[in-house]
Amino acid sequence: MPVLINFKICDNSKDCSGFEVCPVGVFYWDEKKKRIAVDNEKCINCGKCEVACPVGAIRVARTKGEYKKIKEEIKKDLRKISDLFVDRYGAEPIDPAFLIPKSKFQVQIIESVQLAVVELFNEDSIECLLHSIPVKELFPNQNIKYGKIKVSLNDSLLRKYRVKKLPSLLFFKDGKLKDKIEGYYSSKKKDLLIRKIKRIMKFLKS
Repeated sequence: MPVLINFKICDNSKDCSGFEVCPVGVFYWDEKKKRIAVDNEKCINCGKCEVACPVGAIRVARTKGEYKKIKEEIKKDLRKISDLFVDRYGAEPIDPAFLIPKSKFQVQIIESVQLAVVELFNEDSIECLLHSIPVKELFPNQNIKYGKIKVSLNDSLLRKYRVKKLPSLLFFKDGKLKDKIEGYYSSKKKDLLIRKIKRIMKFLKS
């Protein structure tokens, strides 16, 4: 029985955990379609990919009944990627699924087929969760790639993108930095930050 991917919540990254854990190479990147693809003829139903997927987007059907049930669940799923953004801007990362190792910056952000927004932070720039703004409120209904990267104060990423204040939001499209918002915004300044983000998103989607 085949592997099914719920692309409604999958960030469609070339760095998909399925690539790493699959012992028989079921997953591959379809360059033409710019998306993750599955060669189900190779699948041995080990389930390792299902366990490894941090957002539960990969499902393995072991019977025809399971396949039909999973396919129907995906069809009825009303969630979007933004619904999974449980983290807060400028706060300690909550969900490790959105914490990107610096070594993965190229493949997860620069090579992203989606518009990508990365939050750069360090321990000195972390603020209290109670006063930080949920990311899902900043990007409602937005199908974007979002992640956090922990950096040092003399980090090469800060120099390359001329970031002066942390935390910062960097907006990438087609592998290029298009805009950025620097500095912490508390919940009291949420409306201001949302207006800035809306302006940038409107420009990037025009």
